[in-house]
Amino acid sequence: MKKTALMVLGLISTSGLVGCKKDFDHTPSSEDEKALYTYGALLAQRVNPQQLQLTEGEMQSLVQGLWDNYKGNKERVAVADYRMKVQEVLEGRFKKAIEGNKAKGSEFLEKFVKEEDAKKTESGLAYKILKAGEGASPKPDDVVKVHYTGTLIDGTVFDSSRESGKELEIPLNRVIKGWTEGLQMIAPGGQIKLVIPAELGYGSAGAGTIPPESTLVFDVELIEVMQPEAKAKK
Repeated sequence: MKKTALMVLGLISTSGLVGCKKDFDHTPSSEDEKALYTYGALLAQRVNPQQLQLTEGEMQSLVQGLWDNYKGNKERVAVADYRMKVQEVLEGRFKKAIEGNKAKGSEFLEKFVKEEDAKKTESGLAYKILKAGEGASPKPDDVVKVHYTGTLIDGTVFDSSRESGKELEIPLNRVIKGWTEGLQMIAPGGQIKLVIPAELGYGSAGAGTIPPESTLVFDVELIEVMQPEAKAKK
């Protein structure tokens, strides 16, 4: 955990560098600078500083530590004495953030199921069928072709085949549980809105820009259930 905590600290320091130091206002020009800028942006996506609920002063202190080390400046804090405190602070902040994600997700889901035509299954999956479609619904071992948009409960889009303009073809037994269950409720041409609790999504681990214990919202259009011969060609 200590190794992870220190790595996270480094990632957050990098992602917060531009936003908290007023004298950092640099537009990349060379190809190497653009690549490194992209690296910083990707690090920021992996670890969301907002999840730690840092105050402006805390973020400035974090960035100052990174900058002083980079410049070889004299330490403003006895770093050796605070190494273990880093782990304690990060674990506490992440625990609080995770608990907050769970509570907000549960509240969002329960509010959703009160909407007209919204339902919830025994597993905890909430859904609303926007269009039933026609024909046979997919089975768990079928390959489906879909268009989808996935968001966090605050509306932040974390993935979208519609934005990329490319339909997704994937075995239904190789997706998160909420998808496997939900897509079996519609037929080709159908569309469904899924509100997926963390236990049917990415759980306590999260994934990419999806924080741990996040409730997810998907708008999925089932375009086609692939025929056996089509699946064999994939």
